[in-house]
Formats: sequence, structure tokens, C-alpha cells
Amino acid sequence: MSLTTAIPLPKKVNLRTPEVLQTVEAQVEEHYRSKLVEKIRSQGGRISAGGITVRLAKEFGFCYGVERAIDLAYAARKVFQGRRLFILGEIIHNPEVNDQIRAMGIKTLTGPNPEARVEDVTNEDVVIIPAFGAEVSTMEKLKQIGCQTVDTTCGDVMSVWKRVRQYASESVTSIIHGKAWHEETKATSSRALAANGNGHYFVVFNLAETDYVCDYIRQGGNKQELLEKFKGAYSPGFDPDLHLQAVGVANQTTMLRGETEEVQRRISQAMVDRHGVENLAKHFRVFDTICGATQDRQDALEKLLNEPLDLLLVIGGYNSSNTSHLAEMGEIKLPTYFIKNSSKMASETKIVHFSMAKHTEIETENWLPKGILTVGITAGASCPNNLIEETIRRLFELRGVSAEQLLGHI
Repeated sequence: MSLTTAIPLPKKVNLRTPEVLQTVEAQVEEHYRSKLVEKIRSQGGRISAGGITVRLAKEFGFCYGVERAIDLAYAARKVFQGRRLFILGEIIHNPEVNDQIRAMGIKTLTGPNPEARVEDVTNEDVVIIPAFGAEVSTMEKLKQIGCQTVDTTCGDVMSVWKRVRQYASESVTSIIHGKAWHEETKATSSRALAANGNGHYFVVFNLAETDYVCDYIRQGGNKQELLEKFKGAYSPGFDPDLHLQAVGVANQTTMLRGETEEVQRRISQAMVDRHGVENLAKHFRVFDTICGATQDRQDALEKLLNEPLDLLLVIGGYNSSNTSHLAEMGEIKLPTYFIKNSSKMASETKIVHFSMAKHTEIETENWLPKGILTVGITAGASCPNNLIEETIRRLFELRGVSAEQLLGHI
């Protein structure tokens, strides 16, 4: 098929009719929600039994954007019966949710274990765009194929796209605080290129990388060294001597707000040092593009960590950016165990959890102290309540408290 061939756009289909929504809500309720968690939450987020008190963070679990993405995927499966359904990568970063999507017959097109390729899609098929969004080049391919698309991209992500497009239109390079390999950052980076091809982007992961770039802004440096160090994290044709003259900061929406704000502050100061405070507006732009739900969960955990806790359980997918930041916050203050589900709590003496330092699962012995204990629990924005319930039940079970006894305490 020629890429220049004009293809009529697929007819828009309403996935939010009352009949569809009724079915979808029932399915989502069955798969992911938890009456136990809702009950505990309604009673102040606390439950005690068998010498253990569990404290839930005030904000945790599914955010609106995640709920919307899941609802639309379920609705697509109902509405487009008899047609092949595909999804670009994972709907969200939670293995149980993605397994459920696959069980519905929706095949993945990209990611670590794709079940098909974009080239296999025909104009009779349906492709779901995940909550992270997708790169411009991929969207163009789908448009040329002429397939039906169901776009579940989060509104907060699209707000960042708007900012980087604006930067590009003003010949301002987007410095993106995020993970260059993450689907969301890839999608955002592609929007920074602009339709005329003159836009540029540069991704910094942490403050150490930010400082390296700031030093280059102030005094220049070894161009080839910089390009090699950040290989894969900048736009085609990026020249630091040209494209770090005027920059605007954006971010992957799930990064830590405090770190993003520090990235902004350090780059702003580097521009002041190089060009003078009177010229800052010519060389530096900034907008607040942190996801509200991400920040709510970080704020709630920070408040919980100020309470007396013996340990913290963080529940969610290991490749979930917002969940990993919750684990990082906990590790600073107390023993923290990042688990993807309750099965990782093998016994009172052994837990299998993800190590942020080693980037892999590790085993820890004697993780659950004897005696009176207070355990904090939180979960990332992509973690369903049923997994939180299973974790709570398992924790009390390890102390000999049955489900029936637990229910008697709420």
C-alpha cells in the first residue's frame, strides 16, 4: 500500500453508550474492585487484628486515567465483536491487568513479547492506544493502514505534548525529565520534533545527568562525550552547542515532583549563569506538567511516612514508574518491600520483592517482625484494589488471622 494513497478515516464509534457502560462496569467490578478495601478506606484507612495494624495511604491505586483506559479497552472488546483487536504494548504497567486484557483476546503489537506486528494490522482491525500514548510515527502508520483506533491516552500526558509542541514552534529544545526508554517519554519526545522537523529534545533521567548538562550549558565541553553519554536520549541531528541555547523543561508525568522541580531550578540557574538573569526569558521556559494523581499518591505516602510505622508494602508492577517512585520514598525512611502481588509474601520469614538498587527481584529473610506491628500499605496508580485486598488478607493470614476474623474487625 502506498503511503501517499488517500485513505478515508474510519467512522467514529461511540463506546460509551449506556448498554456498553453497564456491561463494562460490571466486568471491571468483578475483575478489579474490592469491597474490603473500600470498607477499610471508609473507616479511616486503618484495620487491626492479631497484633498487626494496617495503615492505608489516603490516596492509592487506580487513578482516573487508568480507569478510563481499562474501561475503553473493555468497551472495545464488547463493541467490536468478531473483529481482531490489538494493543500497542501494555494498557498500563500492571501484569495482572495486562494478563486480563490478553485473556480477552486482545493481542499486543509492541513491547517485550509482541504477539503480532503493526505490519500485520489491516483496515478491518481495531488497535487500542494505551494510556501512555504512542509515538507519532506509529500513529501515522495506523492512519495509513486505515484501521479503527481506540485512543486511551491520559489527558495529563496530552497536556505535556501540548507544551513540547509549543517549545518546538518557538525553536526551543525540550529537556524532558524522564526515562528515555519509557513508552510515555518516547511518545512525548516524538511530539517535540514538530511537523517542520526543526524541533529537538533531550532526556535527563536524574539530577546527576541534569548537572552534566548544566555544566555544558555554562561552559561548553566535549560534544562527542555528551552525545555518547546520552545516546538514545536526544533527537536526530541534536547539536548541544546549538540546541542548548534555548530550552524548555517538560517531564514524564509520573516522575517525582520534587526532583522535576529541582531539574527545573538547576537548568534555570545554568541559563542565568551563562546568559544573565535579564536574558533568562529568552533562553528558558517551564510549565508544571506533573500528573495530579501521581502527586496525590506521593503526598499521601509522605504523610503516612510521618506516622509511626514498622515497615511499608508498596504494591504494583515493577515497570511502573509512579509505583517505583513510591518505593523510593519509602526506602529512605524505613524497611520497604515493593511487591507485584500477595504471592510474593511467601511466609513470615521470607518475602520476594523488587530491589530499586539492583533492578531485580531479591529475597529477604525475617522481614515480618514479631510482636505488635504497624504496616503501611500503598499502591501505584496502575494497581487494582483486588490486589491490595489480597495483600492485606495475606499479611493477616501470616499472623494466623482468617478472612472471617478479619471481616469481623471492620
